[in-house]
Amino acid sequence: MSLYPQIKQFLLGKSLPTSAHSEERLSNAAALAVLSSDALSSVAYATEEILLILVAAGSGALGLSLPIAIAIIILLGIVVLSYRQTIRAYPKGGGSYIVARENLGIYPGLVAGGSLMIDYILTVTVSISAGTAALTSAVPALRPFTVSLCLIFIFLLMLANLRGVKESGRIFMIPTYAFIASIFVLIAIGLFKHATGEVVAEYPPIPVKEGLSLFFILRAFSAGCTALTGVEAISDGVLAFKEPEWKNARLTLLYLGVILGLMFIGITYLSNMYHVVPEEGQTVVSLLGREILGNGAFYYFVQIVTLLVLLLAANTSYADFPRLCYFLARDGFLPRQLSLLGDRLVYSNGIILLSVCAGILVIIFKGQVNAVIPLYAVGVFTSFTLSQAGMVRHWFQSRESNWRASALMNGLGAIATAVVLGVIISTKFLLGAWLVVVAIPLVVALFLTIRRHYEYVAERLSIQGIAPRSYIPRPKPAMVTHPAVVVVGQLNRGTVEALDYARTIADEIVAVHVDINGSTDREKLQEKWRQLESDIPLEIIDSPYRSVIEPLVNFVAQFEEHHPDVFTTIIIPAFVTRNWWEGLLHNQTTLFLKTALRAKKSRVVSTVRYYL
Repeated sequence: MSLYPQIKQFLLGKSLPTSAHSEERLSNAAALAVLSSDALSSVAYATEEILLILVAAGSGALGLSLPIAIAIIILLGIVVLSYRQTIRAYPKGGGSYIVARENLGIYPGLVAGGSLMIDYILTVTVSISAGTAALTSAVPALRPFTVSLCLIFIFLLMLANLRGVKESGRIFMIPTYAFIASIFVLIAIGLFKHATGEVVAEYPPIPVKEGLSLFFILRAFSAGCTALTGVEAISDGVLAFKEPEWKNARLTLLYLGVILGLMFIGITYLSNMYHVVPEEGQTVVSLLGREILGNGAFYYFVQIVTLLVLLLAANTSYADFPRLCYFLARDGFLPRQLSLLGDRLVYSNGIILLSVCAGILVIIFKGQVNAVIPLYAVGVFTSFTLSQAGMVRHWFQSRESNWRASALMNGLGAIATAVVLGVIISTKFLLGAWLVVVAIPLVVALFLTIRRHYEYVAERLSIQGIAPRSYIPRPKPAMVTHPAVVVVGQLNRGTVEALDYARTIADEIVAVHVDINGSTDREKLQEKWRQLESDIPLEIIDSPYRSVIEPLVNFVAQFEEHHPDVFTTIIIPAFVTRNWWEGLLHNQTTLFLKTALRAKKSRVVSTVRYYL
């Protein structure tokens, strides 16, 4: 084994067969940690974001944080109940992209998909930056290395997720549940001390810098709505659950809503009771912890698990971004490489793409949380609104049992999230939200460009119009001098030309196709083959580990055993795109296959190019 496969196996583990996919499912407890860490961790900063706005209106305005938090809890309840309807209607996974596209049309679907992609990337950037900020606050000497630390954390998260969902679930359960437990203990002790009168009597005097107005209160509300980011992740990741997937997903989503709501309202209530005022260099959770717990060991435990869960909150994106990319790639709106399962039964290319995009944003914004926060929540509330509106239409079309109640619930969700989206855009537009507003149509334009390219390629390679051909069966020569193997990915015009070339140079030809993950319709392929290439046998081989190269190399080696004293020609059809960048949208299997096959000198590897 060469050095690269050894390093890869050490870091990621052994390759898993496709048959093990059902074993790589998550229990409800593990799924809550993997899919909900983003939403749950938001209690570490959501109350603080509200108070940071209200403090500008003086100490008298800080009391408004509690009614604002209650309004956000009501919104959370609406969103959770709405997405429970979505999971019931789409038991195999009903993310915003799928729901909006199926019920509202292709463009709303792409807007929802693009919005959610942007939000997932921003989630990683914000979570990693926030966790790193907590670390550098505790150890100021590390502050000059903020960007480097962010990139290291992103790399470690990428590595953990490339190992597979089961292992990432084990990694993330401990800090997530430790964070939940510590917050509830903090709330319980705080309530007990409040009941016994051990609280700060009043707020310190704070100068008024801004007057109270409806717009001002809406700004504070929109800032607190960061508590809802990540709530949709469970509906996107239904297939990550153990069977029955949709029932387990609905139950876990309910758990998420209850736990998140209780933690958020508890932290906000205590902030009011203990008259906490935000301070530079201190989070609200830290201020509460010092006030309630003192500077003992449990205070530092709360800070450590908060740091860890903020870092791991990015894992919600790592769980769902690759799945969203899979759906978009399957429909031709993203490169098809993003639809392929990796060695560990995860969408490895999507995980790597997310890491690269988040790393670029960390470098651009220098790992500063405050620079990225204004971009947050626009994407997720856009996808919320389109998803819920799509569900309303779904219920009116399907008219399943209890459809009126479901439509009412989703309609309420669509209206509520649309209003909040308007509030977020209007209050954060000049602070940076305009970047996301501009980015979404640009991403949708990219989707459409990629789709047009794939449609063009399919049209140019189509075998429609080629009349059925009849060949006289090729007699097997007394002695084979020029054997050839033709690699068949799909039966298209490029393959037909490669087979015609093979007939001119070889006296024995066999074609071979690799069936990855049972994705090939074998009967249909064989029927087309009999019509066009009846004189050449077609072998279809299985690939239990989703690899094209290894099964082909093994097949060629076995074929060569029958012709030990002659050179075998391996013919690989390949189409050539019009522009270099279009080549990035296609697998580079030909390059890797040629490299693997040329390891043996008694072979001739030939590429037959078809120019689009």
